Amino acid sequence: MPLEIVSLAEFSAFRRNLRPETRAFLEAVGYQPRHGAPVALPDERGGFDRFLVVRDPKESVFELFGGLALRLPAGDYHLLTELDPAEAREAAIGFGAGRYRFDRYLSKSKNERARLQLPRSADVREVERTLDAIYLARDLINTPTNDLGPSELAAAARTVARKYRARVTTVVGEKLLEKNYPLIHAVGRASADAPRLIDMRFGSRGKEIVLVGKGVCFDTGGLDLKPASAMKLMKKDMGGAAHALALASMIMAAELPVRLRVLIPAVENSVSGTAFRPLDVLESRSGKTIEVGNTDAEGRLILADALAAAGKPDLLIDFATLTGAARVALGSELPALFTNDDALAGLVLEASEELDDPIHRLPLHAGYRKSLSSEIADLNNISDGPYGGAITAALFLEHFVEDGVPWAHFDVMAWNLRSRPGRPRGGELMGVRAVYRAVERFLSASSNESATGRARARRS
Repeated sequence: MPLEIVSLAEFSAFRRNLRPETRAFLEAVGYQPRHGAPVALPDERGGFDRFLVVRDPKESVFELFGGLALRLPAGDYHLLTELDPAEAREAAIGFGAGRYRFDRYLSKSKNERARLQLPRSADVREVERTLDAIYLARDLINTPTNDLGPSELAAAARTVARKYRARVTTVVGEKLLEKNYPLIHAVGRASADAPRLIDMRFGSRGKEIVLVGKGVCFDTGGLDLKPASAMKLMKKDMGGAAHALALASMIMAAELPVRLRVLIPAVENSVSGTAFRPLDVLESRSGKTIEVGNTDAEGRLILADALAAAGKPDLLIDFATLTGAARVALGSELPALFTNDDALAGLVLEASEELDDPIHRLPLHAGYRKSLSSEIADLNNISDGPYGGAITAALFLEHFVEDGVPWAHFDVMAWNLRSRPGRPRGGELMGVRAVYRAVERFLSASSNESATGRARARRS
């Protein structure tokens, strides 16, 4: 079915050029031009001619088409309107994201939804890898823990790896102690599903990029037990792992020239006789000792071992559903970025603006480091006060990043509390499109620097 997009500013002229019968039809049905609202136009014989949609140019193309995915009747559509490549990309990705439905547990599938033929000027591979990443992350986050514990998360990582011929190893249970991942072991040892470190590698040339994702498949809070209201959504506490896998899938699908490593500490923070306790002192992979101020600040503990294992790559990025404080500061729809590298921040925020993929930078304020002190260990896993919790959590992680490594930490909600066009309620991939573009530009800048250096060497 044909679909025509008309700018709000051009609608009056468009309407004047319609057949008198069509204008009479619009008047008879009381149609008023409103952004994103489709209307079916009749042909000369009174049958169907096309769907018309009015667009406000100030509004997002992604959200326009994300909304149309639900508003249009079921059927196949093709655009009559020519879009530039960027608009065509956003139209296709928005429509695809809007069609998403998590129906794994429904005994009867819901009604069919509209389908859109890929706009001519859209980059097919970019659209496909982006939608694949969005669907992957949403499916993982939406899946309940009875079907997605640490072992199933490892299986999901292996599925992604097989698709792109990457390699995966896992360190499970007591082997974590042998391989020096004591924090991952301590946090996950109370669960019947053993803790593990998932280690995926791809590529053999280029810059080394390490992605780390928090994989807490369910968080009871441990012995510092969460109340029911705070525990209810904790199947999403592996959202950081879903983000890392989604970004990895985009990098591998695009065959970027990198040595990629993905580290996912996968645990369930459970309660049993073997659970770690408040005021336990734990040794980390880096050798630093940590006093447990609260067992519900477990995500930063498992990330500490994974960040230490990353070593000294050219770029280190982690994703985590880490703090409620970040949500208090920025709300549920705006991921927080912390980074030790201003140039990297610039790449991410520039891409965020271009792609309308919101991210906001918060500071690694050095003055708050002392709030993580302990009288009997090198660090406490919580701060000594109720303020700046997202910052102090990021500062805790920074202790386990090697000096000189460009590092970015994303504190994400990974969940839509409300449905919006292209963003249905439930698990969500947040900020990863912007991060992927930043990675592309980071690699491009590094390549240009290398080429410039070689040219200077030849001249000398």
